[in-house]
Amino acid sequence: MSQRSPDPLGLAARLEDLDRQGLRRELPVPGQARGLDLTSNDVLDLANDPRLIEAATKALAEFGVGGRAARLLGGGGAIHAEAEALCARWLETEAALLFPSGYQANLGLVGALCEAGDVIFSDALVHASLIDAARLSRAKVVVHRHLDLEQLADQLRGHATARRRWILTEGVFSMDGDRPPLRALAELAERADAWILVDEAHSAGVLGEAGRGAWSEDSHGAPERVAARVITGGKAMGCTGAFVCGSRSLIDWVAGRARSSVFSTAPSPALAGAWTAAIPIVAAADAARARVRANAERLAAHFGGKPPAAAIVPCHIGEPKAALDAAESVQAAGFDVRAVRPPTVPIGTSRLRCVVRASHTKEDIDRLGAILARHTAQAAAAEPSPGQVRSRPRPSILVIAGTDTDVGKTVTSALVLSTALERGPARYWKPLQTGDDSDTETVRQLTRADPDVFLEPLRHYPLPASPDQAAEHAGQTVPTEDLTPTLDRLEAESNGARLIVELAGGLLVPYHQHATQLDWLAALTGRIEVVLVARSGLGTLNHTLLSLAALRERSIPVNSLVLCGPPHPGNRRSLAARIGRLPLVELPLLDSLNPQTLRALGSGLSAHPWLSQ
Repeated sequence: MSQRSPDPLGLAARLEDLDRQGLRRELPVPGQARGLDLTSNDVLDLANDPRLIEAATKALAEFGVGGRAARLLGGGGAIHAEAEALCARWLETEAALLFPSGYQANLGLVGALCEAGDVIFSDALVHASLIDAARLSRAKVVVHRHLDLEQLADQLRGHATARRRWILTEGVFSMDGDRPPLRALAELAERADAWILVDEAHSAGVLGEAGRGAWSEDSHGAPERVAARVITGGKAMGCTGAFVCGSRSLIDWVAGRARSSVFSTAPSPALAGAWTAAIPIVAAADAARARVRANAERLAAHFGGKPPAAAIVPCHIGEPKAALDAAESVQAAGFDVRAVRPPTVPIGTSRLRCVVRASHTKEDIDRLGAILARHTAQAAAAEPSPGQVRSRPRPSILVIAGTDTDVGKTVTSALVLSTALERGPARYWKPLQTGDDSDTETVRQLTRADPDVFLEPLRHYPLPASPDQAAEHAGQTVPTEDLTPTLDRLEAESNGARLIVELAGGLLVPYHQHATQLDWLAALTGRIEVVLVARSGLGTLNHTLLSLAALRERSIPVNSLVLCGPPHPGNRRSLAARIGRLPLVELPLLDSLNPQTLRALGSGLSAHPWLSQ
């Protein structure tokens, strides 16, 4: 009898890989104290407040431990209705519905409202619960850059015929600690006939009159375009669970359609009881709110951070290992502060996330601030030097994509790589190579860069065809599940160098029956920019505009458009009139293509838009 492997899924090796990258996460040891708490979100110090404990205990004694059934089947009871009515009065809305958690509230709200034919416009940094909710809905999802209302306005105009348009945002963003301009967002929504859903997890209790949140603070005189707010209990409220708040008709609709409520047992009566105590305490906690915001501003000032919107103060370090080292140093000094690393935040933006509390003293803040200042100074010392490039918040991966095959992607890749190498480290990768020729070798010959600049393709198929057909001819399938993990590894090993990634063929060439190259790019949103390469001559207008539209539909940022071939003034004018401010570069045909002519071509350009910062 064969003995079963202790690791049948092969996860141990993957965990070891995460260890090497500084990205492995583990549950903390229960009861293990790491010092003064700046990790949890209990900013008003209510989690252990005797008044909340007494209210929860009283509800347990009167109504029992369990919710017994889903709300539509009679679960919950009078204490739940009392908490919902109290929350609605506090927020000055018509009604509220209690969910077991903020995650379930967002899943339920978005799933109940957003239907087929709708379009969801999501800030790139919204919470995972909103991302998952949008993905699970039947609506189309369009992502815009963080707090980029100009891009959002363009996206809204491009989807004017949608059944409904929904904008997802947060009152205060959970990792950056900043807030959206909700009044301006409401005015934009009014013009576009869109509706806003706001997750107030980190703003309720800290912002607004009586702690009613960011929308309450910004809403005076603004158009009424916020359809619903989510108020969670696990932060300033000191308990758990969450309310969806809005009009009576909206709450009635959500109560009957939100799957995370309809098919979930009602929250414990103890939870509802705790809310009945927390809401009036928070509403009256003006002095505690002022201390939280003063502490946050004082801490950020120590290391030159942006003024925080509420209690969250991010201290940016850059690389995961450096963030872990900084966290260890801070913990050794008596502060419980944790490192936040990818995939929670984008690659290159690892940080220490500090959450200040009303009970923190000025002395606490100043002592922690001095330590953080030293670590940010060390990170600043790693600014680019002649031989180094520091990780950057802007995507360091440039994808060279084409409108078709043989349009000039490889020459463009060589030119971009050559230019990048003049400014610091850079590497080139063609994930999938088809045909006998090697584009990697061509780029190497044109740039004459060191061999370690060039990364091996994930697969090289002999047949010169689309990746799916070339793989099938070789008796294989394209390993799409390995594309992103391989890119993750290569980026981690590149230590901040630019990655130039050249695709095979046009954007919509298939990898297999259910995936195209465009699907893979869409999965990398926030990490990449695309340089789109097209022919200059006859037939390019349709292919180029369709490709740009496809990228725009999937919210994939386009860095620049490159036209390769003999100059065609008519096509250039036509495209320039339709692509707005997108940089357009023309690369003429060369009589002889070699390293010397490539350098001359690069030096002849007035600017390199693909490397602009």
